[in-house]
Amino acid sequence: MKKTIRPYRSEDCDAIVQLFRETVHSVNAKDYTKGLLDAWAPAQIDNARWNSVLSANFTIVVESEDGTIIGFGDIDSTGYFDHLFVHRDFQGQHVATSIANAIETFARKKSFERITVAASITAKPFFEKRGYRIIKEQQVERNGQVLTNYMMEFLM
Repeated sequence: MKKTIRPYRSEDCDAIVQLFRETVHSVNAKDYTKGLLDAWAPAQIDNARWNSVLSANFTIVVESEDGTIIGFGDIDSTGYFDHLFVHRDFQGQHVATSIANAIETFARKKSFERITVAASITAKPFFEKRGYRIIKEQQVERNGQVLTNYMMEFLM
């Protein structure tokens, strides 16, 4: 599969929010209840807030050959790896690896000492294989629901 990796543009926001919601509700469904998924990725999402965050961060978008956004990831100025989501139909095709490689390369160029990420139960094995270590398991409140994730770090 040919894919294009490029920087985020504001006009990507609607497609990214839709990708986020669909990915959470499909890929993460094996590890979280419907109530938790609805709290994490509700039907109504503030796209303007998302655009603000993604524009402020170093954000990478991956497109398929036809220009469809199939994945995205971002890191903020503190080294927090905020999002990493890949469309359910492109899981296991090295899309997440391409995004993580770009994020980690950016972090090295910025001389970050470490990268942190709050990894879902679903994403934890991916990050562990890349050398991230668990700092702590945490319970995070989202829209009245409490979900489990893992604060992890990667020392540069």
